[in-house]
Amino acid sequence: MKTTKPVLLIEDDKIDVMLTRKVFEENEINNNLLVAENGEVAIDILENVEDELPGIIFLDLNMPRMNGIEFLSVIKKHNKFRNIPVIILTTSKNEQDIEKCFGLGVAGYITKPTIFEDYLEAIKIVNQYWKLSEIPKNF
Repeated sequence: MKTTKPVLLIEDDKIDVMLTRKVFEENEINNNLLVAENGEVAIDILENVEDELPGIIFLDLNMPRMNGIEFLSVIKKHNKFRNIPVIILTTSKNEQDIEKCFGLGVAGYITKPTIFEDYLEAIKIVNQYWKLSEIPKNF
């Protein structure tokens, strides 16, 4: 990633969290990975971050307590958080979910690959994009 800011992963599945850590390691992404198991915990992390806000958020949709779309609805209304790029990383291929997410301003929507190598490649491509993408200085 172009920025050294932390990455926030909002994911309730512990295996997917471990897989994402492995994918970051394999892709040599050294950004600190913060993990929240649902949207409520993620909002708490964002509101209480001591250093700097995440440079990007990877968000699962299907979670207990506060799902991904509910989380998006909250943060996109919040001045402090609404400009953090959010990439959906989910198993849902539901067209309504995709439309809702883009309507709420996500930066991308990726269906979680089931094969490790495909997951590795998907995150590698996201990383390459964010290395090339210009970011406002005050972001």
